[in-house]
Amino acid sequence: MLKALIFDCDGVLVDTERDAHRVGFNRAFKELGIEAEWDVDLYGKLLLVAGGKERMRAYFGEYGWPEGTDTEEAKDALILDLHQTKTRITSELVADLPVRPGILRIIDEAMAAGVRLGVCTTSNPKFIDAVLDLFGPERKAAFEFVHAGDVVAKKKPAPDIYLLAQQTLGLPTHQCVVIEDSRNGLLAATGAGFPTLITTSTYTVEEDFTGAARVVPELGDEPNVQIRLADLGALAAATAA
Repeated sequence: MLKALIFDCDGVLVDTERDAHRVGFNRAFKELGIEAEWDVDLYGKLLLVAGGKERMRAYFGEYGWPEGTDTEEAKDALILDLHQTKTRITSELVADLPVRPGILRIIDEAMAAGVRLGVCTTSNPKFIDAVLDLFGPERKAAFEFVHAGDVVAKKKPAPDIYLLAQQTLGLPTHQCVVIEDSRNGLLAATGAGFPTLITTSTYTVEEDFTGAARVVPELGDEPNVQIRLADLGALAAATAA
């Protein structure tokens, strides 16, 4: 029996990577006088690194650190400053982005059935709070937990954040389903033992989703519904069998 749904944020709830996070990074670079700009293709490659702070470290490590960052302390300070600036910018951008098809519908179905809801994301807590605002106060309040940002030491594809979710829920993993959009997310969720549905997003459609319980382009709204709560229940039941 399905008792909980756990959502990733970026690419699952809202397709944020290209038009929110990428734009936010570029505006933060400009605001802080950093000569860097991530185009759509480059950002797709950088997404292989989970976490915004980690992504910037990987980029600067390959392309060169800005002047004045000769020490680890200076690098840490720059990354923190950039990330805080980027979070402020992207939190403002989210209000103009659409929720992905089927998300509000599946949340409503879950609420009606008494299925518990949570989020596991590498995004900053302030950012995910802005995303949940798009759902309206009643749906937002239905989310029992949001594990976000640096709540665990190792980010996806490590399973740590989903192991934390399992502890929070106190449920067997076969009574839960995770909804993810990326291979890193899939590896994290399945590594913690959760059956995982993939909804592909802009940057992840070509990724390897071997091990997913099912892969769909979106959850879908009427008349093009792809996944209903009953389908997620079936995925959970198949895992328990």
